[in-house]
Amino acid sequence: MAALSERQIRWFLGGIAAFSFALLVSLEVVTETDEIELLDVVVDAVALLLQIGTAVGLVLLIHRMQRQHEEKISLIRELEVARVEGNEWRNKAQTHLNGLRDEMSLQFERWGMSAAEKDVGMLILKGLSHKEISTLRGTTEATVRQQAQSIYQKSNLPGKTAFSAYFLEDLMISDAAEEPLRRAS
Repeated sequence: MAALSERQIRWFLGGIAAFSFALLVSLEVVTETDEIELLDVVVDAVALLLQIGTAVGLVLLIHRMQRQHEEKISLIRELEVARVEGNEWRNKAQTHLNGLRDEMSLQFERWGMSAAEKDVGMLILKGLSHKEISTLRGTTEATVRQQAQSIYQKSNLPGKTAFSAYFLEDLMISDAAEEPLRRAS
């Protein structure tokens, strides 16, 4: 049997509550041995409404708590799947990233860069500013600027953008940008 929606459950419980209220008030009136006074009937009806309302509210609360628990369990499962997929992606990508890092290092060596210039070059590729690089390396900003100029001269590239593009351009190319390149070749 298909599960009832939240709205259907509320209507169902409302119907049971209305039926129960009518039945209990009827029983109260029928079983009353004394003369029936309107105030007694109203007081009894209000007491019955409060009892029934409390019972219905409790059932709705329990149902809501159960649904939230099920949603929580589902979210925990989905999160675990996402973590596993993320770890798998990182593991697959790590091999490629290591290879890329090694090739960058070899290119820096081909250009004849010093160890300090290699460090600065990698930090430039990460997108850090000269000020950030100087803070990380414990040098002055002027030293980093001078090392960056040396990097651009040794690589025969005009500046930071061209230097970054030399290594990263092919990694960032989209399918739409590749199509004209395919047609041209």
